[in-house]
Amino acid sequence: MRGRRDGRLSAAGAEVITIVTYDITDPRRLQRFAKFLREYGLRSQKSVFECRLTESEIREIRSACRDRLDLATDAVRIYRVCSGCMARAVVLGKGIKLKELGWELV
Repeated sequence: MRGRRDGRLSAAGAEVITIVTYDITDPRRLQRFAKFLREYGLRSQKSVFECRLTESEIREIRSACRDRLDLATDAVRIYRVCSGCMARAVVLGKGIKLKELGWELV
């Protein structure tokens, strides 16, 4: 996985908790995009990845969207989430807790 879990600064700068959601119409494109996103984060739901990304990595994902998807029919949303918001996040039922990921919120 490209995103680091230790919360330190990388050469490209500080990491930000980032949520990537998508709605991709073609099953083959969907599978390829999900496989691509596994390099950056953890799949928390069928069309949702939770990642720790630098701004450079966010740009890589945006570029991949332009290159790999049909933006006339597919949709991708990228949300940067502040640590205060993640600290107040509620996970009900089955799900990976942030502490289980080794993520520390400051």
